[in-house]
Amino acid sequence: MVELFSSGRVADVILAVMVIEAIVLGGRALRGAKGPGLIEILANLASGACLVLALRMALTGEPPQVIGLFLMGSFAAHLVDLWYRLRRP
Repeated sequence: MVELFSSGRVADVILAVMVIEAIVLGGRALRGAKGPGLIEILANLASGACLVLALRMALTGEPPQVIGLFLMGSFAAHLVDLWYRLRRP
């Protein structure tokens, strides 16, 4: 279990689950199911993926600048997600 975290592989597992989530939710959105649209889903998942990648970088000892880049990417994707959610009636 320690190896799972110290190697950063725990983040890889989380990202794999997020890819499955993107496929399922994206497919529902493309078929016109109720709920958020495709852009909202992708922006939300991109924000989360960037946070998970920042975690992976922190666990594997990458420089703070790299971690900060992923955190900024998460914030940008979060702003896109908020923008689309607030525009929805």
